[in-house]
Amino acid sequence: MEATILKWLKQPGDPVKMDETVLEIATDKVDSEVPSTAEGVIDTVLYKVNDVVPVGAVIARIKTAAAEPSGNGNPVSSHPATVIQQAQKLAETTTTNYAPASTHSNGNRFYSPLVLNIAASEGISMSELEKIGGSGNEGRVTKKDILEYVSRKKSGGTAIARESRTVSTPVETSVQREISQVSNQTSATPASYTGNVEIIEMDRMRKLIAKHMVDSKHTSAHVTSFTEADVTNMVLWREKIKKDFEKRENEKITFTPLFIEAIVKCIKKYPWLNSSIDGDKIIVKKDIHIGMATALPSGNLIVPVIKNADQLNLVGLTKQVNGLAIAARNNKLKPDDTLGGTFTLTNVGSFGSLMGTPIINQPQVAILAVGAIKKRPVVIETEQGDSIAIRHMMYLSMSYDHRIIDGALGATFLNAVAKELENFDGNREI
Repeated sequence: MEATILKWLKQPGDPVKMDETVLEIATDKVDSEVPSTAEGVIDTVLYKVNDVVPVGAVIARIKTAAAEPSGNGNPVSSHPATVIQQAQKLAETTTTNYAPASTHSNGNRFYSPLVLNIAASEGISMSELEKIGGSGNEGRVTKKDILEYVSRKKSGGTAIARESRTVSTPVETSVQREISQVSNQTSATPASYTGNVEIIEMDRMRKLIAKHMVDSKHTSAHVTSFTEADVTNMVLWREKIKKDFEKRENEKITFTPLFIEAIVKCIKKYPWLNSSIDGDKIIVKKDIHIGMATALPSGNLIVPVIKNADQLNLVGLTKQVNGLAIAARNNKLKPDDTLGGTFTLTNVGSFGSLMGTPIINQPQVAILAVGAIKKRPVVIETEQGDSIAIRHMMYLSMSYDHRIIDGALGATFLNAVAKELENFDGNREI
């Protein structure tokens, strides 16, 4: 619904070409560059850095060649340019993913999920929210409006009332009440810290990650199942072909595309793992878009998405995995790169963890974590009988939404993925 202006790369008077980057914006998923919609000279910049701008707003004007004085001496008006449209698709998806049961009040006034979450965390009831004046489109309350209201409220000031509307107060959910109570207690008693401490303000992305994780726990009934897999064949195969693969494809092959390949095969057998919930309806997704949790240099986390992963061969998956990972680490992801995931893979083993209990990436119903691959002595069955051998072993864990995925289905799917990895063809050719 909105984006924050991070940095203007062009100022009034600067020339600009079509599609040249004019500014950088931040949405709740990624930071993004916004290109010019025309060629000319920047005439006016309408918003400042850190301003929160609604989708569809004109944020700059560009004088184009057509703006030169005409024959009768009347100049043509400047071209309204650089509307925040790149964020619109992302914002719509984010609204779908994280919206509570209703984003409308009894008075049919729309509130974005971001505004509702801020209201809940600050202990603002719906009746109080209805009285806040909105500066957005059609009087909509923006993030800036509600934060200013909270600031005035905490400082003892009064809010700008919304005129000519009286509504009844809807019943708050238990979660909203609990958050409100905690928030009221917190605001009444300022936090104090003793001892030798360092206070670090969360950055914007960390705040959003924290919010989404709490939202997920409030939304889904989380259950986690565990299994282990003997991935010796896969490890030895990768070791054998990785140099030739890199030389031929100019890409390094990691384990991630191999994991995704196994997940995709199993989703085709158990499609409910590739679904979402809408009220009492189960929405089974026919497209398989695999989210790939990626750690950023800042320590934050983002989940780029491999679209139509079932239509890619191993080379295609490898190129997608590497390309998205590099883009994420260099802050080059586009808004569309993080949209539409239907199932998520997270590699907790990349930092040495043996296993984890991941939190579901809403509105998906499952997330699978792979742990570190370790050599261990294990009992194996041979034609000559049982024996002990050194094998490459790995734990897999999967958190799933118990509202629709029961233990039987969750465990069956997880073990199917493990079997795919164990039965990897060591003589496979690419």
